[in-house]
Amino acid sequence: MKYSKQREMIYNCIKDNPMHLTADAIYEMLKKDNPNLSLGTVYRNLSQLADHDMIRKVSIPGYPDRFDGTLEDHFHFLCLECGEVQDLFIQELYGIGSVVEQSTGADISKCEMAFKGVCPKCKSKHVN
Repeated sequence: MKYSKQREMIYNCIKDNPMHLTADAIYEMLKKDNPNLSLGTVYRNLSQLADHDMIRKVSIPGYPDRFDGTLEDHFHFLCLECGEVQDLFIQELYGIGSVVEQSTGADISKCEMAFKGVCPKCKSKHVN
């Protein structure tokens, strides 16, 4: 992949931000200092970065795709109230691919799971 200043800027936005941003959010963050940046450029570069395994595209049905700079194996949690997506590093979940292989006889090469619910911060708002 050929070097591009805009791609580097988009990549750094994802790597430097712990949030799982949408393409629109990345565009809004970057256009302030880069008025010539187009939304199409953001989408195109996100696709290239994901295709080259430099970032991870997080697809949750019914919600816009998010982009994650953490490449190590992990899962995701989507809060249905605030919309925040969080990384989950839960050791017990890492063996789920083997369970599916044993049950189905299939060869599992990748597992992507997202949990949906209410995060502790939103949950505490209901209690108080």
